[in-house]
Amino acid sequence: MYLIGVDVGGTNTDSALLSLVPKHRNSASRGVIASSKTPTTPDITSGITGAISAVLEKSKVEKSSILSVTIGTTHFVNAVVEADERRLSKVAVVRLCGLSTRQVPPFSDYPIGLKRIMAGPVYYLDGGLEIDGREILPLNEAQIEETIIEIKTQGITKVALVGVFSPLDHAGIHEERCRELMLKHAPHLDVICSHSIGGVGLLERENATILNASILAVARSTVNGFKRAMKELKLACPLFLTQNDGTLTGADEAVKLPIKTFASGPTNSMTGAAFLAGLDKPRLAGDASTTGQVLVVDIGGTTTDICALLPSGFPRQAPNFVEVEGVRTAFSMPDVLSVGLGGGSLINVDDKGVVSVGPGSVGHHLTTKSLVFGGQIMTSTDIVVAAGKEEIGKVEMAESIPEGTVQGARQAIRKILQRAVEDMKVSSAPVTVLLVGGGSIVYMDDLEGVEYCLIPPHHDSANAVGAAIAKISGEVDLIEILEGRDEIAVVKAASESAIVVAIGKGADPADVKIVEIDKIPLQYVSNKATRIRVKAIGRLLAQEAGENLVFLDEPSLEDPNENGHEAEKKAALADGHRTLTKPSLDIDIPSYRPEIENNVWFLSEVDLEFIACGTGILGTGGGGPSYLAYLVALDALRKGGKRSMQVVSPDYLKDDDLVCFGSWYGAPSVSGERIPCGIEIPSAIDASNKILGVQNFHAVLADEIGGGNGLATFPTSVHYHRPTVDGDLMGRAYPSMEHGTPYVYGHPIAPCTLADSKGNISVVMSAESNAKLEKMLRATCIELGLFTAVVGRPLSGAVIKEYVIPNTISQAWYLGRAIHVARKAKTSFTGAIFEVMPGRVLFTGKIIDVQRDVSKGGYTIGRCLLSPLYDKELDGESEVTAETRHLVIPFQNEFLYAAYTDEAGIAETEVVCTVPDLISILGEDGEAIGSQELRYGLRVTVIGIAAHPLWTGDERGLKVGGPEYFGLEMKWKSIGEYTMPRGVIAEFR
Repeated sequence: MYLIGVDVGGTNTDSALLSLVPKHRNSASRGVIASSKTPTTPDITSGITGAISAVLEKSKVEKSSILSVTIGTTHFVNAVVEADERRLSKVAVVRLCGLSTRQVPPFSDYPIGLKRIMAGPVYYLDGGLEIDGREILPLNEAQIEETIIEIKTQGITKVALVGVFSPLDHAGIHEERCRELMLKHAPHLDVICSHSIGGVGLLERENATILNASILAVARSTVNGFKRAMKELKLACPLFLTQNDGTLTGADEAVKLPIKTFASGPTNSMTGAAFLAGLDKPRLAGDASTTGQVLVVDIGGTTTDICALLPSGFPRQAPNFVEVEGVRTAFSMPDVLSVGLGGGSLINVDDKGVVSVGPGSVGHHLTTKSLVFGGQIMTSTDIVVAAGKEEIGKVEMAESIPEGTVQGARQAIRKILQRAVEDMKVSSAPVTVLLVGGGSIVYMDDLEGVEYCLIPPHHDSANAVGAAIAKISGEVDLIEILEGRDEIAVVKAASESAIVVAIGKGADPADVKIVEIDKIPLQYVSNKATRIRVKAIGRLLAQEAGENLVFLDEPSLEDPNENGHEAEKKAALADGHRTLTKPSLDIDIPSYRPEIENNVWFLSEVDLEFIACGTGILGTGGGGPSYLAYLVALDALRKGGKRSMQVVSPDYLKDDDLVCFGSWYGAPSVSGERIPCGIEIPSAIDASNKILGVQNFHAVLADEIGGGNGLATFPTSVHYHRPTVDGDLMGRAYPSMEHGTPYVYGHPIAPCTLADSKGNISVVMSAESNAKLEKMLRATCIELGLFTAVVGRPLSGAVIKEYVIPNTISQAWYLGRAIHVARKAKTSFTGAIFEVMPGRVLFTGKIIDVQRDVSKGGYTIGRCLLSPLYDKELDGESEVTAETRHLVIPFQNEFLYAAYTDEAGIAETEVVCTVPDLISILGEDGEAIGSQELRYGLRVTVIGIAAHPLWTGDERGLKVGGPEYFGLEMKWKSIGEYTMPRGVIAEFR
């Protein structure tokens, strides 16, 4: 039996025919019997037909022995990369949320060019769920009908439907019912439900749903082309497309969810390159070609895709979110960087003679529009020929290109590749490049830091090979009540269901294996409700007949005037994929100075970006997501204007000044999904001040600097035109109100006010103890959906100066700046961190288990288990770890302690750090990973930072902030002596 893999790129269509016979697989060609490269045709069909016909003709293989045809394509992602208005639809966004989620509207973090093309009207309708499954509000049919009428009036046909917590209801009841009502009034609409796209994390899931809706027309046209090719070739075997994770999906399913195939081209290239290079086979000792870091560089006709490979040959996985051309989405996929460079990239020379390359491309018109093929457009392929690197087409046509243009284009191409390689490196170790793809000829000049450049056999068909070797997957995602049930049996049943799904899709029953199990308990519910996700994978089983090739209605994407949209396209490309959420990209960070005047620090957008990164580290796993809070703060600064966001030192306060607080209170898993509406914190402060008769106050202060709460005070300061004090009441994140340092030392919390997005306000006037007050607040918070604003009693300047943890906003700023500097310089981010504050690395490893419902000391906490990195996993890092022990980190939102343990995580041998000292888990880019973001496979570094003496120098601090409070039978284990953070105001004034 044989497999055919096809990759349909923007320029070329590649195909490969692979034998399943072991002796062929073990040969130098790795079982590739034949491969072919043909130009991608405008109608797609003839290109695929030609590519498959070519390998069948070369191999003389009978069509009846073809097990399957699997296609990977970059058509969908190319439409986004090129910001092509002809192939991207405008999308209306409907959120089922009630009054919540409005503080971060749709398209908030979209790049400027894509937002201009895709952003349609936005609607906030009744509906959505709380984390425990209760309705935020029932669906309102009249509201839905009114919305549909307005959408129809605007001529929009694509709708992204996003319900709060829709993924936790695997039936997507609100989204599906709303979709049904929409189609009742407008059957022509394409309504995409977000629960079918991604998991919990509203903004990331919404972004992906919008992208999916925008490319539906391209998906229909493309897949119909695939089907026509199968019909013309008279192939009866099944037709599959490859997905982002390298597995297969049926063609009709891919039409509905094209975003799940978005990164299939790069993924196929990475797995195909590794397979062709033999990285799946044992390496010989001392094989210099695979020492250090291995990067696959796949250059096509339109884009270049780069991914780092693990020694196993599998691509390194991305963190918990992936940016697709600047759009933040929540997908589990290889960490692939795509840039607009390929064999068909346009070469432009401006009036001053400056040469630029891409991101525009002639794509599949390369063989008719480029100079060497008799056309009138200069492309990167023409530059390769003019430079004497290749003889392609009519060589003499490239000889007319001025030498200055050739050299300028070569420099621009090298700069694009150099920057892309630097962005994907994780250390300064030498790089081995596996160069694949039909456009690999544009890699003309050596790159700094690249020691070896290897071109494996059939390198120009690596995408097609990767598609051919893809497997079938089956996945189940459901909510189960575990109270009174055998958890092992429940997970086993879910695993069996995933295997059945995989087999039902065509996997070989003898080969199916469970590759992923994820258990996510719903926080603060009493029945042990748990989300269980299981994934199974197996090789394709031979089938005798193919699927019924049903063709779908599609709008015409042909443009009678190919230049008719050039103005719009140029406008989008003028902004490229620049995003306004990363202002640090536009500055030289080491020379940047914050604005200080009269002992007041006026925050800039760059300052906010640094602080957001630092608050994640100080969050020690909790505090809520910093990214959403950063978007809110950034919007508040832009609306308030320059100098509207001010920070002052604690000693700036007079003793009788009043300082107010305002922060978010609830569960991190809720705050990333049920985004606030923006009235919550001011409503709580106003209610508190009204009760106490406070007519005026002088500043605001963060309850905790960690996570999103470290940024929550900034929009509040703009709202009230009051400065924020450089400090907080914890120096980190903690799970309860009673963890504020003034409260630990006897100052009152009450009256304490809670407010939600619906206008509900609850006040605890007094309580017998801080612990009792916390229980009262928590009970109300659960009733209000586990996400509210909380405000404690205003405190005087004298109390703040005595009990504040000083300079923690500055500390976050220094941490964030250090991470950004290290990231650009490709130096150690832990080294950069410890240059600005004392601390140490506790462990470097990978997460191999995450449990979120573990009983310990009478408390229910989570637990993360890490294994050390061994020689083959170090990616060429200079110091090979000798560590053989594992590390366990229990958490209750925040990380509680770190201890060495055995590989099962049972026999703890040595505690290395505990609360109140700070334990943070950092990803490979230096960004902090919250407890809600922990997942199997992430490579991480664990660091420890000393706590302030208010926590460690007195038994009262240790009693509330140390192990005893969390039911842990251990003493505080310090990592070192505390040093007060530097103050930005003192240093830069």
